[in-house]
Amino acid sequence: MNKAPWLSRLLATCGVLEALVGVGLLIVPAMIVSLLTGAQLNDAGLFVARLAGGALLALGMACWFARATPSAAANRGVGGALLIYNVIACVLLALARVAPETPALQLAAAALHGLLAAGLLVALMAT
Repeated sequence: MNKAPWLSRLLATCGVLEALVGVGLLIVPAMIVSLLTGAQLNDAGLFVARLAGGALLALGMACWFARATPSAAANRGVGGALLIYNVIACVLLALARVAPETPALQLAAAALHGLLAAGLLVALMAT
C-alpha cells in the first residue's frame, strides 16, 4: 500500500503538467512565452526557452515515474527537486515585470506553482 498518497498524486499531476509545458516550449516557445509574460523572444531567448522546455520535459518524466513509489529515497529526492523548482517558479513569475502589463496567465501560473510547492512541502514532510 502506498504510504504517501498525496506525494504520489502531486508527482503524477506535476509530471503531466511540466511535460506538457516542456513540449510546448520545445515546439512553440515564442507563443508559450508570449502567453505567459507578454514578451517577445529574440534568437537567444528562443534557444533558452527550448532548453528550458527540454528540462521541464525531463522533470515531468522523472515525476511521472517517481509517482509509483514516492516514499523511496530517490523519489523523495525527485519530490524535493520539484519543490525547489515550484518555489523558484512561483517567485519569478510573481515578481517578473517583463511586459508593461502583467498577463493574468502569469499571475495564475505563479499561484499554481505556489500551491503545488505548499502541497509538496506538506507531502514530503509526511513521508
